[in-house]
Amino acid sequence: MSQSTSRIAQLTNALKNRILVIDGAMGSLIQSYKLEEADYRGPRFADFHTDLKGNNDLLTLTRPDVIREIHQAYLDAGADVIETNTFNSTAIAQGDYDLQGIAEELNRVGAELAREVADAETARNPEKPRFVAGVIGPTPRTASISPDVNDPGARNTNFDELVENYYAATRGLITGGADILMIETIFDSLNAKAAVYAVLQYFEDTGDERPIMISVTFPDTSGRTLSGQTPTAFWNSIAHAKPLIIGTNCGRRFSEIRPFVEELCEASDCYFSGHFNAGLPNEFGEYDETPEDMHGELKEFAQRGFLNLVGGCCGTTPAHIKAIGEAMDGIAPRPLPTREPICRLSGLEPFHIDASSLFVNVGERCNVTGSAVFKRLILENDYDAALSVARQQVENGAQVIDINMDEGMLDAKHAIVTFLNLIAAEPDICRVPIMVDSSKWDVIEAGLKCIQGKPIVNSISMKEGEDEFRERARACMKYGAAVVVMAFDEDGQADTFARKAEICKRSYEILVNEIGFPPQDIIFDPNIFAVATGIEEHNNYAVDFIEATAYIKKELPFAMVSGGVSNVSFSFRGNNPVREAIHSVFLYHAIKAGMDMGIVNASQLAIYDDLPKELRDHVEDVIL
Repeated sequence: MSQSTSRIAQLTNALKNRILVIDGAMGSLIQSYKLEEADYRGPRFADFHTDLKGNNDLLTLTRPDVIREIHQAYLDAGADVIETNTFNSTAIAQGDYDLQGIAEELNRVGAELAREVADAETARNPEKPRFVAGVIGPTPRTASISPDVNDPGARNTNFDELVENYYAATRGLITGGADILMIETIFDSLNAKAAVYAVLQYFEDTGDERPIMISVTFPDTSGRTLSGQTPTAFWNSIAHAKPLIIGTNCGRRFSEIRPFVEELCEASDCYFSGHFNAGLPNEFGEYDETPEDMHGELKEFAQRGFLNLVGGCCGTTPAHIKAIGEAMDGIAPRPLPTREPICRLSGLEPFHIDASSLFVNVGERCNVTGSAVFKRLILENDYDAALSVARQQVENGAQVIDINMDEGMLDAKHAIVTFLNLIAAEPDICRVPIMVDSSKWDVIEAGLKCIQGKPIVNSISMKEGEDEFRERARACMKYGAAVVVMAFDEDGQADTFARKAEICKRSYEILVNEIGFPPQDIIFDPNIFAVATGIEEHNNYAVDFIEATAYIKKELPFAMVSGGVSNVSFSFRGNNPVREAIHSVFLYHAIKAGMDMGIVNASQLAIYDDLPKELRDHVEDVIL
């Protein structure tokens, strides 16, 4: 067993047995040293062309003695875990000082320095091993919010740039010896998803893994992140990282954000942490919460069973950490909860699909192949009017919005990115989850890189063989997306019950048993085809779908069923009253068989019991 593997096992074991303590603020203690420009420059950067004072991460290279003393002070105060001095050690953040070229070095050396201090302390007291959390900060940019109030679709960074930054940071931290990767102070879940993607990609590329810790910040008393997500929606967005620890840091004083911290704790199924500010800076730039204040508040919180790891953030000192550690003495850690395996999607708000859920309406009108109006608006570059189509669907009851830009006259990738970036600025639309719908994989990926919530990919299949199917499924896992899986293989679309059942079963076994895809995030589409076309072989298409639905719900645990409902009535296009009746009767029977969701026009669904009897009887004959 390697040293890193042994330490990870020790850390995991310690979390089960007691509440661990993480250190406090780095910046507050650096300020106490009254360092000058020369301290930040050191010999290496003595002649650098721009001011460097304030670049605290650079002190890892120029004043390692200061950073070493701060780490030691927190260990002396009782901290089990110390954080690397790497909060701004990304190329984006270091670019403010024109030092982007040393970002990975800062991570590596920052981890080496913390490792050295932690290991020396462990050697002095082997009964209490000390651990290093490699800090991956949020960067000073946001992928979900425009920097220009006059251009809501503008961005000053993007997913790919963030992934590149976070990948280099991950490599540096792991090379330097971090025990755990701590993605922290998250104000935008899309930034966090880019960090998770980079970390998971590094694990996949190297086989060298570390536990992940994720920590969000609540900047005010609204109970939402800066980018607008609720605590549960945030958890749904990043749960695919399978973090060892989830928690919160920074933001407001603990008493002001406590309800949101509790909600996050209740939503999650891993260990839980909180390292809180000593209040907010007063007019003198000082923090008012004393060690005694935090001792009392956090002791009561721990006694109520919320904590596995606790510490301090802005304004906290070794005295705060000592008091917090003393408050945890003798209090049992929060036991790991178990959560029902249901599909947990999110926009700005969570959306869960479980056994008690009614049929889920997926709005179909933001689809250039299915809506002539929407297609015209996108082709005319009238995105404001196109947004109103999405808004109207949500207002009419759509719980998920399907977005498809597959049109020969469109640059589909540009169109979907433009539309999704604009949607991100519309809380009344983006509060619901997004379904990214395309027959082109590069368009799906472009869309996924714009969504901070947990979306659905529509779709993947075995059409091009099992290898491509596996590759795309693994990518969806790294993006944190649920998937629609079409009943489609190398021999074409499944049209009979037997073919639908065979393909869905094979897909499920590859996804769940081979690559570890969460079964509750699989949504099978066993193909809805048009009935009453005049061709005898088509007469049983609706029954085949309904029987396949029942098979999936019985034989493929936790998987769901969806479909494009309007396909079934395609023979009657132009006759809306009959089409609505066909949709109603079809859904009545499909939902009874277990169909969970469908792509429909939520404003044009007739109620089964309200259909005229003669029409309903004829439609029943057609469907069944």
